[in-house]
Amino acid sequence: MKMQSYLLPQLQQKMKLSPQIIQSIEILQLPLLALIEHVQQELAENPVLDEVVDEKKDENAGEGDETARLSESENAAPVDELDKLGEIAEDWRDYYSQTTVRRNNYLEERDQKQEALENTAAKPMSLHDYLMGQLSLIDIPPRLVETCENIIYSIDKTGYLAGPLEEIMQSLEKPLPIEDVKEALRIIQSLEPPGVGARNLQECLILQLDKRDPNYPLMRELLLHHLEDIEMRKYPMIAKKTGYGLEVIKKQVEFIRTLNPKPGSIFCDETIPYVVPEVKVEYIDGKYEVFLIDNANLPHLHISSFYKRFLGENGADTTTRQYIQKKIESAKWLIDAIEQRRGTLYKIACKIVELQKGFLDEGIHHLRTLKMQDVADIVGVHVSTVSRAIAHKYIQTPQGIFEMKFFFTGGFQNVDGTMESWESIRQKLSDIVAKEDKSGPLSDEEVADKLRASGVDIARRTVTKYRRIMKIPSSRQRREY
Repeated sequence: MKMQSYLLPQLQQKMKLSPQIIQSIEILQLPLLALIEHVQQELAENPVLDEVVDEKKDENAGEGDETARLSESENAAPVDELDKLGEIAEDWRDYYSQTTVRRNNYLEERDQKQEALENTAAKPMSLHDYLMGQLSLIDIPPRLVETCENIIYSIDKTGYLAGPLEEIMQSLEKPLPIEDVKEALRIIQSLEPPGVGARNLQECLILQLDKRDPNYPLMRELLLHHLEDIEMRKYPMIAKKTGYGLEVIKKQVEFIRTLNPKPGSIFCDETIPYVVPEVKVEYIDGKYEVFLIDNANLPHLHISSFYKRFLGENGADTTTRQYIQKKIESAKWLIDAIEQRRGTLYKIACKIVELQKGFLDEGIHHLRTLKMQDVADIVGVHVSTVSRAIAHKYIQTPQGIFEMKFFFTGGFQNVDGTMESWESIRQKLSDIVAKEDKSGPLSDEEVADKLRASGVDIARRTVTKYRRIMKIPSSRQRREY
């Protein structure tokens, strides 16, 4: 059978997003700081884009340049050489003015970058660096230096020794006896913060005790043999087993609870994100007003008039004109996408404020259930547009600063048929636990009964789930003697 290849034309219908729509979607979901960085990059890459610093100042400067030019032309001497110089100056005036503007923008941008570098927080010291710094200041036997360093780098971010000592022995270039490795571990455990280098919770807490304290033997016994009973607050049973009074046990347990179970946690390697709200809500003349607060940080863009005039003139080659035209179209798409983003964000924020007025007035107890589809239907956009518009964006309200997606939440249907948000129910659960009698704390079933009495139809297992999410201890662990 003969094998051949053919070209066959086909007609197909496909839905394909244009570059403008893709750019609008990307800009819509960018948070403010990322958008500012994107705009700064476009300013550096697109020569037709300029940043408006002060429009009135620019207009006055332009009028002054025009007046000076007319005055010079009127007072010019009728000399051929001066006429030629005047013509050259006219031809290159726009170029030099454009160069001056770009040089000033470059100097201003450089000053802003320098200021940003000066205001950027330095990387925090890590736990390993802190321990190595202490190790370099103490006298230790030369044979233990490598072992001590290996132990330091075997400590995890919580401050615990990540592996057994046998693994550290195998990693050494010159193997040492287990007694030397244990001695090196004792050296590391004597460093700050107290409790570092421990192999378990009991050892970590015991390392933080002061051996000069007269209560040291009792606290060490409590940590070695009654740690689980302390967690479950079985103080009477501990007092009976140890022979000490209940008040003595409670006093020692209160001190033990002040110890740090994760000594390495004070060294945080992760940088805390800087939150910048894009929307501000203020109560003015009896109603809530919505403002976009990106104007102070986001550069105002416009297309350079120099390149507009360049396209209107003759003499430029086709390649240059096509390049400039393409850059102008790209700049228009960017400016339109930013304006569309601001408009969409403002409309969504206004509807959130309108629908969550109870929360703004009274607090989280009055946060109503709200779906993105509801806001999308009111604003007249697709639900995915709402999702992208509120992604990683924050709103400043009289109740505090919140992520915009905080206002979109599900909930339960109350006995009277109204809906109540999950956040509101969690707040009610927290209030019930805070007001309970600590000598006889409420069980999850009793908390569910109190919530049902307030109109919230909720099951006991749901209370248990929310309590664990909120990291509220069980009733036994909340008991106080």
